[in-house]
Amino acid sequence: MKPFDLAGKKALVTGASRGIGAALAVGLAEAGADVAIAARTAAALEPTRQRIDGLGRHAAPIAMDVRDIDAIRDGTALAASLLGGLDILVANAGIEDIRPSLEVDEALWDRIVDTNLKGAFFTCQAAARIMAQGQGGAIVTLCSLTSEKGVPTAVPYGSAKTGLVGMTRALAAEWAAQNIRVNGLGPGYFRTDLTEIFYQNQDWADRMQSKIPLRRFGQLDDLVGPTIFLASDAARYITGQVLYVDGGTLAAL
Repeated sequence: MKPFDLAGKKALVTGASRGIGAALAVGLAEAGADVAIAARTAAALEPTRQRIDGLGRHAAPIAMDVRDIDAIRDGTALAASLLGGLDILVANAGIEDIRPSLEVDEALWDRIVDTNLKGAFFTCQAAARIMAQGQGGAIVTLCSLTSEKGVPTAVPYGSAKTGLVGMTRALAAEWAAQNIRVNGLGPGYFRTDLTEIFYQNQDWADRMQSKIPLRRFGQLDDLVGPTIFLASDAARYITGQVLYVDGGTLAAL
């Protein structure tokens, strides 16, 4: 299992205060990495920091708003400084808001797209500048089933997540020369604080679960192994791909 070992690696995970981001940050630490964890406020990161510290790994909480490009650049540089380098980025920070498309205003569009797409790009850019000065690295972007299928009332979110797929592929092609791999992780139906509003509708939840071949919703731990794989040497010849962790949902469409 040595190719999956992240001992000695330095990672940055954005949106790490809760949900998927927190689970992935802890998972990278379990695999041996020291992890800089970022969110809009450092105080929100305390539970994640405690979990990583409990594993005997170094956790570096960083306040970073991914809608602020200066904050992204400063926060990424601080992460590399505190950890002594940067080998892995998980660009997870994101938001979602459901609204009928005829009611979407510019403010909502900008808030979702600026966070999920623009913020992800500039976080990847800041990390790649650091990685290119060393031995390269691995970047994982957080895509979605909405990157591949249309979801009513989630048009700004789906537009941003679809854009992430194109961005992931283009960056992979461009940065391969610097030994920087860029891949996407596409979660299926996972119940988190971000998606809780959907699951409060039991009819919707029952209908969605019936479409999943494995007949259950995803659990956060289901995303940890795929992320470790994409970030590790086990995936050293894989770049520009999106790995959908969806219980077979897309395959069954």
